[in-house]
Amino acid sequence: MATINPSVFLLTVNGQIEGGNFPEYDNLYCKYCFVYGHDWAPTSGLEEGITQITCKGSQSSHKLIWNFPLETTFKSTNPSGWPQLVVSVYGPDVFGNDVVRGYGATHIPFTPGKHSRTIPMFVPEPTWRLQKFTSWLMGRRPEYTDPKVVAQGEGREVTRVRSQGFVTVSFHIITKDMKKLGYDTGPSSTANAPSSTSGWSTEEQPYDL
Repeated sequence: MATINPSVFLLTVNGQIEGGNFPEYDNLYCKYCFVYGHDWAPTSGLEEGITQITCKGSQSSHKLIWNFPLETTFKSTNPSGWPQLVVSVYGPDVFGNDVVRGYGATHIPFTPGKHSRTIPMFVPEPTWRLQKFTSWLMGRRPEYTDPKVVAQGEGREVTRVRSQGFVTVSFHIITKDMKKLGYDTGPSSTANAPSSTSGWSTEEQPYDL
């Protein structure tokens, strides 16, 4: 009966944090975590992780390449609180201290298939010039005690921030039983549809529960 009348749907997220573009900085690494609503729960995979430190190549683009894998599965009873991916990039300052170089977040794509997201990054800024000078002198830049605040609206309106860099993430999304629960997240275009060679579709995935 559980198969005929499911009480939850599943969302599988595969992909990778491909790289970043921070023209002013080098030797950076990235942390990630997922933020989701109360009705969601992870069933497999990792909710958070940290990449290796990477430096810019000799190519003209000077991009940072991580190619760090993402793989997790969630279950939920409704789409409210759809998961978000929060990324934080860190690297050394002139004194050798690890400081934040950018925060950013993006919702996990709603439609099954392959997707690419470029996440604009930002850093908190001191409110006063004295604070800015002191933070530089002490080697301690303003940063959030919990990066998950990036995915929330509460309190963000009082934070002064500055845009800084981009992070590129690729996703391969699979859902199961959403249509059976009355939710249609089918591809809006063929560009978002899974490849025909994979045999994957929105509702026909073999799943081990």
